[in-house]
Parts: sequence; C-alpha cells; structure tokens
Amino acid sequence: TPADLGEAELVEERKVGDEKMVFIEGCKNPKSVTILVRGGSEHVVDEAERNLMDGIKVAKCVLESGKIVAGGGASEMELSLRLKQWAPSVGGREQLAIEAFASALEVIPRSLAENAGLDPIDIIVELRKAHEEGKTTYGVDVFKGKASDMLASGVVEPVKVKKQAISGATEVAIMILRIDDVIAAKGTESKGGAGETGKSEEEESESESSSED
Repeated sequence: TPADLGEAELVEERKVGDEKMVFIEGCKNPKSVTILVRGGSEHVVDEAERNLMDGIKVAKCVLESGKIVAGGGASEMELSLRLKQWAPSVGGREQLAIEAFASALEVIPRSLAENAGLDPIDIIVELRKAHEEGKTTYGVDVFKGKASDMLASGVVEPVKVKKQAISGATEVAIMILRIDDVIAAKGTESKGGAGETGKSEEEESESESSSED
C-alpha cells in the first residue's frame, strides 16, 4: 500500500557512468534525499563532495541555532575594535594581553585578503575605518576587491561555528603559553665519520689483531 511503500511520481533505472542506478523522484515529504555528485576526475568529485558536506553542516548549524553573523572577517574586526577600546580601562599587563588578542583577530580578514590577491594592509585600513564609523557588518568582499557590507552581499556565518573557532584557537594559545620548557633529544653524533665508537678502520683492525695474539 502507499502507506507502506510511500509515493513517488517517477521510479526508473538510469545508467550513470558504468553503473546502473534507480532514481526515485517526486516523493511526498521525503525523510531523506540523495545527492549525485559528478565531475571530470576523481579529484574534482572528492573536492565537490567535501565542499558540499561543509555547506550541509553549516546549514545544519544555522537551522539548529537560528543565529548568524556577517562573514568575511566582519565579526573578527568588530571584536578587535571593541577589545582595543576596552583594553586601556584594564591597565597593567592584562592590557597588553587584550591588545595582543585583538591584533590576532585581525589575522582572519588579513588572510582572506591575501588569499584573494588583495593588498591586506589596504583592506585592514578600510575595515578599521568602516567599523569605527559603526559599520559593524563590513568585511572582505573578495568579488568586489574591497571592504563592503557582508549581510547585504549574503555572506554570513553561523554563530555556533564562530564561537567554536574563537574558543578553540584561544584554548590552543593558552596551552602553548603554559609550556615552561622544551626538551629536545638529539641523536649520537659520529666523530670524524668513524662511526659511534669514534675509531677508524685501521685502529679497529689493529685491536682485532692484538686480541687474536
């Protein structure tokens, strides 16, 4: 019965490459779907599959949390600006740590600019100016080659992913800073190319002759 098997508008067998596949299309309220990825080579298919899985996971995070932020390094630039404004009120060594953390956040938009072939210094200057003027959603627009409104361009990121990225990077930095010493083990070095004993072949042959006598 339809209640047991479900309903579909089309069920047919098609040949995809060297394999035969059954396509079921036009299902009502399907619980799951299959995405067919094609490409000119195995490398292209693998890359397309990886990008597709990343996109699906991002969409999942958005649906679960229901919160997004502007992409393109916009949130990092705004956090950096707020931290730099707050640091002087703290004072002491903590101020230096806060300022260093704020500068580290600018690595994200700087890297985006470099990967897009843009001048990172010019982009960072544009972003700083924009965020100081209250344009909190301005980030690196790699298509326009300048700083622009990421929300208007449709470039967004889930809040959950952004929190995890910043928290993970912070935890790693703390672990590294807590390292007091590094112990490096070196292998035994041969002396004069004579091997581990430091004896030449002539000395070894003479000692063998003496032991035989």
